[in-house]
Amino acid sequence: MEAGADLLGFIFYPKSPRYVEPEEAAHIVAGLRQEHDAARLPRFVGVFVNEPMGRVAALLAEIGLDYAQLHGDETPEQVASLPGHGFKALRPADNRQAEAEAARFASLGPADGPRYLLDAYDPAAYGGTGRRADWQVAASLARRYPGLLLAGGLTPANVATAVQAVAPWGVDVSSGVEAAPGRKDHDAVRAFIRQVRQSWPGY
Repeated sequence: MEAGADLLGFIFYPKSPRYVEPEEAAHIVAGLRQEHDAARLPRFVGVFVNEPMGRVAALLAEIGLDYAQLHGDETPEQVASLPGHGFKALRPADNRQAEAEAARFASLGPADGPRYLLDAYDPAAYGGTGRRADWQVAASLARRYPGLLLAGGLTPANVATAVQAVAPWGVDVSSGVEAAPGRKDHDAVRAFIRQVRQSWPGY
């Protein structure tokens, strides 16, 4: 948070090396809310993969999360069951799938936050692979369906170019600022956010 991130995410997928126990996330969120003025706080995001929507809703309330990023095989109906909070992560295999999924999910996301996320395709993983998303596809989607959060292979070295090429609502990073899987490199985090702020028009 001190580096200036606008969103702070917690991975609730047990198979991920970045998994965090809900109790630990709740402790972190409560501490930040107690220590900082609400205007300075980032939005808190829980990342879920194929969790029952009832459990997702319960954790949103219990932990004090603002958004649920649904990174599995969730349906539009499941996303819609979290009005104002849920948004879908898309991992399309090709342009046609990207267009179809954006049309299905982009209107369901929160009006005041990311409406959907575009990540790189991987047949064996739900994200965090470090593979780069297709920026040309992302730029086309961002123009047609506002609210795109761009993920996939972003680093301090390429995020400024990605922002200029895609003009997304925001950017999402994980492996691109890690010293090892699940362990963030604080200097890389600061460099990433610095590059974003310098490249974003009107930031």
